[in-house]
Amino acid sequence: MKSHVLFFKITMLISLMGCQDRNTSTSPEPAVKLITLDPGHFHAALVQKEMYPAIDTTVNVYAPAGAEVDAYMALVSQYNSRADNPTHWAEKVYTGPDFFDKMLSEKKGNVVVLSGNNQQKTEYIVKSIDADLNVLGDKPMAINTANFAALQQAFDKAGSKGLLLYDIMTERSEITNLLQQELVHMPDLFGTLQTGTVQEPAIVMESVHFFYKYVSGKVLRRPSWFFDPAQQGDAITDVGVHLIDLVQWQAFPNQALDYKKDININSAKIWPTNVALSQFKLITGNDTFPAYLGSMVKNDSILQAHGNGEINYTLKNIHAKIIARWDYQAVSGGDTHYSLFKGTKASVEIKQGKEENYLPTLYIKPNPNEDTTAFSTAMQNAVGSLNKTHAGITAEKSSYGWKLVIPQTFKVGHEAHFAQVMQRYLQYLNDKKLPDWEVPNMLAKYYTSTKALEMATK
Repeated sequence: MKSHVLFFKITMLISLMGCQDRNTSTSPEPAVKLITLDPGHFHAALVQKEMYPAIDTTVNVYAPAGAEVDAYMALVSQYNSRADNPTHWAEKVYTGPDFFDKMLSEKKGNVVVLSGNNQQKTEYIVKSIDADLNVLGDKPMAINTANFAALQQAFDKAGSKGLLLYDIMTERSEITNLLQQELVHMPDLFGTLQTGTVQEPAIVMESVHFFYKYVSGKVLRRPSWFFDPAQQGDAITDVGVHLIDLVQWQAFPNQALDYKKDININSAKIWPTNVALSQFKLITGNDTFPAYLGSMVKNDSILQAHGNGEINYTLKNIHAKIIARWDYQAVSGGDTHYSLFKGTKASVEIKQGKEENYLPTLYIKPNPNEDTTAFSTAMQNAVGSLNKTHAGITAEKSSYGWKLVIPQTFKVGHEAHFAQVMQRYLQYLNDKKLPDWEVPNMLAKYYTSTKALEMATK
């Protein structure tokens, strides 16, 4: 837990200077050279929204020609040409039909960045590892049980070759998630995590995303395949992966989990989000639904998108529930996150609704039997502890109990979290290893999501 707080606190310059390979620190060439493969999702560009001294400015891109690679290039160009702190990436693009084989044969870098269509992503991962390339993959790295089996093999091969396969978990860098994790492990304030029940889980997380949204100040154009569960994945194997990751990371930080022993899925379900053809056109730019979405279209005008899912499960005997939902467009604000941890002394809860002006806000609610004076002291002690690593945090009374007041400097926004993930990954590359718990916990995460989808679709 402390290591993640440290990464959040270190400035980008200092952190990235520390990412230089010790054996090549005197070399004029950076240690890391990126290969961007088939960037069909805007997250591929967000990885390059900032510059990193440890990464070569030349990025080799391999992708099929078309709107997706064009959109990626447009975002990188936007970052290169901005007035404030412009980047200076030099993109070398190959768009032949053999782009993947070309990438494997040329190997013009040592880290493959994957963020796009998920149908072949696991295959891309496996073959990249076979070609002795490190992989930084956007979630999800597996969208079904067959993918999960292949991903296990990829991790085994990566381990034997000394390669680092890692997924992009931006939500670990969000300040309220970081602080919630800290508070949950303060026994004088929180007590211990309750066990909960199926009906009343001890951990509840819900994420609401929107199809129509803005990225880097512009309306996001999504590819049509984004709505195909065979290519993008269902909600619980896509966005749900973030929630599963947070449950594991916040409840059991720095602990290796064994998916064969520690996870039991009680129930799972999926249900659709209706998208009108007019809305589909605004999102994708296409006037008609493609044939591969035909089975999901009703009355020729309504797409029943695979936008929602719920998993009820136990993690080390703790009952948890995660809900991943998609709607068309936010009435106000943007994507929202809800998170509740129930302790024997208090609950720690993140809300992001109208009352919070749609901004993530962290509340601490004492249990009814807690002594008010003693809890107030515990709250102030907790704030003092948080200030050792996050100076300026305070707490104030609210109708809910207590509310944590977080300085604006820590609220960097979702797009900035990609640079923070990259900083962590660069440090791991420099160390030549991931933390011991990361690989087993990635396996636990993707087992949970893919097994739950299998259960929900039976």
